Amino acid sequence: MTREVLLLVEKCSHCFSTYDLATGERIASVALPEFPHEFVTDTANRFAYVGHYGVEHSGISGPGGHTIFQIDIRSSKLVRSIDLSPFNRIHGLQIDAQDRLYALSEEKATLLVLDQPQTDTAPKRAVSSGGVKSHLFALSRDGQTAYCMNLLSHTVAKVRPWDPLFVPVLCSPGEKPEGYALSDDERTLYVTNRWSNTLAAIDTATMKVLRTAPSRGDATRLYRYRDGRIVVSNYGERSLSIIDQQTLAELAHVPTGARAIALSFHPVKPLAYVSLDDDRVGVFDMDRAEFIGYIATQREPDVSKVVLL
Repeated sequence: MTREVLLLVEKCSHCFSTYDLATGERIASVALPEFPHEFVTDTANRFAYVGHYGVEHSGISGPGGHTIFQIDIRSSKLVRSIDLSPFNRIHGLQIDAQDRLYALSEEKATLLVLDQPQTDTAPKRAVSSGGVKSHLFALSRDGQTAYCMNLLSHTVAKVRPWDPLFVPVLCSPGEKPEGYALSDDERTLYVTNRWSNTLAAIDTATMKVLRTAPSRGDATRLYRYRDGRIVVSNYGERSLSIIDQQTLAELAHVPTGARAIALSFHPVKPLAYVSLDDDRVGVFDMDRAEFIGYIATQREPDVSKVVLL
């Protein structure tokens, strides 16, 4: 018998948890060192890879963590820890179509690659992120191109992880770019600029800004739904905005009460799972643009993903 579950990092409970979507029950939790943040899964949903950022949020100083945790999803067991020293404050994570793992060291402004993450004990290659305080990044499906969000240098940098001679191409779409989403054809990169309170669309071929639009207060993360609409989490205003990707115009605005930290989409149903900082995950109906339920969680739910077990 199979069931749908929500995989969830609970940042301030310092664990990686699994929740039954039908009942909202927490099935299991894997204890981790303090403040894990981002995670990805391989294409078979066999393993999750969780980055150890090691501090509560980007505004806190300190060395942070230098490890990726490999977790068996079905057994909810920590398989091993991959030490990435001296690369620390591991935050952004992505995995490409060939299951190669990419990890961003915010402190060292370096994008790392593990060719075979199931067995690699260290990165196989590394390239500069092209900026300072590199927090998150978008990745092309083939893994050949990455777009690093550099919070402190206020740039987005196009880099080529597999081309050691490639010089990063920079774009400055606004102040403190953080949230990102690639269009389906990967020709356009959408970003949030937290300090500018703007959204921007960037041409990925030229790294030129195509258009900008005002955002609501402190638009932090940005997610592209499968029908092309974009969902923006307005951290400062405690709301979601649904955006038209062609014009960046707001189609709908939904107060969240608490601050939305992250969200993920159901792979088939018109649902999004919105992590809120009041220790709940909101179940959001994309067709009706409203919340239809909530899942009680442990402290500060963060990145999530729906999988079938």
